Amino acid sequence: MVSNNQEAVKAEPGGWRAALNLNFAATTDKTVLVKRDHFGPLTVQRPFYPEGGVCHVYILHPPGGIVGGDYLTICAKAAAHSHALITTPAAGKFYRSSGAQATQTVEICVAEHATVEWLPQETIIYEGAQLKSSVKVDLATDARFIGWEILSLGRPACAENFDYGLADLSWQIYYDDRPLLLERLYLDAKAFSARWGLQGCSACGTLFATPASAESLVAVQQIIGDTKGRGVTRIDELLVCRALDNRSDRVRGFFEQVWAIVRPDVLQRKACAPRIWAT
Repeated sequence: MVSNNQEAVKAEPGGWRAALNLNFAATTDKTVLVKRDHFGPLTVQRPFYPEGGVCHVYILHPPGGIVGGDYLTICAKAAAHSHALITTPAAGKFYRSSGAQATQTVEICVAEHATVEWLPQETIIYEGAQLKSSVKVDLATDARFIGWEILSLGRPACAENFDYGLADLSWQIYYDDRPLLLERLYLDAKAFSARWGLQGCSACGTLFATPASAESLVAVQQIIGDTKGRGVTRIDELLVCRALDNRSDRVRGFFEQVWAIVRPDVLQRKACAPRIWAT
């Protein structure tokens, strides 16, 4: 798989090329990272075990941000009965571009009775950025998954909106090779400001959890109440929760509340926040 990824990231001239492949497997008492291959400036810290057997892993991107021409590929595979939580130590950043596109591709494969939680910290998309990001999740029978994507457009604290630039974002979730959710978000200046779009809000996010019960749906609906810019639905057993706000920290706080509700239902485990979130 590494050689395939290396060919992919070398296909476009200029910019940083990076690929990361992670394989997780279950032992008698915990999940271990059995394979870690990387190419270019993309790697992980040693795993942490703050809740016993669940393997917490932090993805590191030493350059600190992604610019036009960069091409990052991340692949994570969880073998049967393993449980991995993947996050990042800080917000990701897509910087302003003079025209070249930055690309990030994430592929997550979850085997039978395995679990992956994909919970990166928020992504800051600078005004003028040109990016394409995709996340594809392949779930086997009885696999479990919780994931989110939190976006911060522009830099409101610096009075920077998103008056130009383009973010082309997609999620694909498959269950036993059957599409469970196919979604694409195309954000430009018009979508940022339009009433049918983000309405000028600088932060938005989506959380996915499966298999989620009807009780989880009701519990999340109760914490939302009449709060504007929040929504939740359930498609078969896939819980889809969305948020729109002027501050990404409020989206993040809301999603952490939702995660604390759905994790015991979906994964039969209480929420245990990665240590890095508190720093």
